[in-house]
Amino acid sequence: MYDMKALYEAESTADAVRLLMEHPQARIIAGGSDVLVQMREGKLAGAELVSIYGLDELRGVKMEEDGTLRIGSLTSFSHITKSELIQKNIRVLGEAVDQVGGPQIRNIGTIGGNTCNGVTSADSASTLFAWDAVIELIGPEGIRKLPIQEFYIRAGQVDLRQGEIQTGILIAKESYEGYQGHYIKYAMRNAMDIATLGCSVNVKLSQDKKRFEDVRIAYGVAGPVPMRAYHAEEKGRGAKISADIIEEIGSTVAQDIMPRDSWRASKAFREHIAAVLCKRALKESIIRSGGAVV
Repeated sequence: MYDMKALYEAESTADAVRLLMEHPQARIIAGGSDVLVQMREGKLAGAELVSIYGLDELRGVKMEEDGTLRIGSLTSFSHITKSELIQKNIRVLGEAVDQVGGPQIRNIGTIGGNTCNGVTSADSASTLFAWDAVIELIGPEGIRKLPIQEFYIRAGQVDLRQGEIQTGILIAKESYEGYQGHYIKYAMRNAMDIATLGCSVNVKLSQDKKRFEDVRIAYGVAGPVPMRAYHAEEKGRGAKISADIIEEIGSTVAQDIMPRDSWRASKAFREHIAAVLCKRALKESIIRSGGAVV
């Protein structure tokens, strides 16, 4: 069923790096929900695979001493959704990954695999952009950390160098403390469908809940890679909460996004729903933060 040249089982992260250096054409496999599909389609015929699925040290959600949330790259979507730390601090990420495929995919699929694919439609990606996530990698030269915005290079390509594996996703305390958010996935079907467009919003309100202290707006399928709507964010930052400012922020996202025509949706339709989803996600994020739109 699967045409592969060899399968190597890594015993540790260091062993995985060694195997990748010894077999430079090998592909990493974790849950296999993407790689095995590609193999069945013949796209990876005769591939060498390095399995890291047995590395339990890369699983789980933990809080480090400085308050940083650490999500192991082998953590499944189901475990992320159920994590008490996720539910308490960044609930929207759990809600986003709970929209990936069906239960079977969520049980086996990993957040590391989802981000390393480099696809703009990944439900976790735009949400992690909105949390200012940092990607942790380990390779022959040691540990490397870089903002998720720098990890995504172009459609289907991430900054994963020879011999490197992704070990974790980090979200600093200052990136989540005081924030509430909401993710909306627009798709042609309600279940088991790739996003036509995804919008993830986080807001931090002033103490009196009347103003935006900070706004973060991120999109999937609004360009070749997930992206932030920086002009729209700046429009809202420091502004008094009102229906008018939400309309203005929604209109401003057109300055940041770069959707394209595809069989799923036209560029014009994606531009339209980008504004609509932004406004809806903003309103829900405000409510979750204890504010109100008047």
